[in-house]
Amino acid sequence: MIPFERTWPYDILMKDLYVPSCPFCGRDNVLLPMRPRELADVRSGKKRLLVFPCCNSRVTVIDADQDYLLTDTKLR
Repeated sequence: MIPFERTWPYDILMKDLYVPSCPFCGRDNVLLPMRPRELADVRSGKKRLLVFPCCNSRVTVIDADQDYLLTDTKLR
């Protein structure tokens, strides 16, 4: 079972990846330095370091589905 406290929702808009809010600083509509095509690599098992540009907090994305990113860090 996927631990819900380690997931964070995301959206794809115009080939960009956004999160509705940063889990660390709370800033709204954060554009992530990650492209939708990189999600296929993450889904196939490749880990990806993700640095939030608003506050420079870091998480490792270990999996993704159509709505959520699964990380190695508790976000909730």
